[in-house]
Amino acid sequence: MKLSRLFFILGLLAILTGCASSTPRMAEVRAFAADSPKLGAYHELTERYRYTYQREQPFLSPAANASEQQLDARRQQACDDFAKLHTGLQAYMQTLGKLAGDSQYDLEDQVKNIGGGIKAWPDSGLEDRHVNAFAGLTRLIARGVTRPLQEQAVNDILREGNQPVQELLDAMRTLLRLYDKTSDNEARTVLGMLETEIPYLDPQRDRLLLALSRVQQQEKSKEYRLAGLRTTLARKNLDAIEQKHRALVAQLPPQP
Repeated sequence: MKLSRLFFILGLLAILTGCASSTPRMAEVRAFAADSPKLGAYHELTERYRYTYQREQPFLSPAANASEQQLDARRQQACDDFAKLHTGLQAYMQTLGKLAGDSQYDLEDQVKNIGGGIKAWPDSGLEDRHVNAFAGLTRLIARGVTRPLQEQAVNDILREGNQPVQELLDAMRTLLRLYDKTSDNEARTVLGMLETEIPYLDPQRDRLLLALSRVQQQEKSKEYRLAGLRTTLARKNLDAIEQKHRALVAQLPPQP
């Protein structure tokens, strides 16, 4: 009888553990994790910012080229850290999803990619508080991926991740403003050069060059407009992720 009772209790615990992932609240956590691809807009803009010099180089004067070339080397290094913000936040969201019962996430590569941390880039707005928040979140993710699938694990990660997530979202918004400003400056350089030089082309002698220049002008104008729209989308996505995260944190039960 005692052995039968033990098997009954163990079976009941297994059922309860499985049911934890099927509660409405855990469904909300899984839905939050499913929004992690929306961070892709930020990642795309980070990579666009990384290659600013390569795009504008043909339109630069020799003096401006020398200056921008120096900035480019620093930009390449900084973008490695800027990209990790995306990877870290995505890993955090998917860790929550996995703990809430979604088995689709393989976090091994993401945990490796955020290893080594990041450093501050004060000129860009990435400060020490953001660096510390990222370090705290990576430790939380590393601990979270080893936890069993249960609602308590989700609650612990949400509670401890609340402040670091807010800091990382703040850093990403700050960097989006940097990307947007840099894109505007690039547009002024590129379109300004085209607007200045096109009127000096001879419609008869430089007919092909004039046609190509006007096509380039149209394509570049469209490119910068789309980059602006992409930045707006990335900001909205970050805002939506923040709102959902705040809602999940607000639903946390009181600590005993």
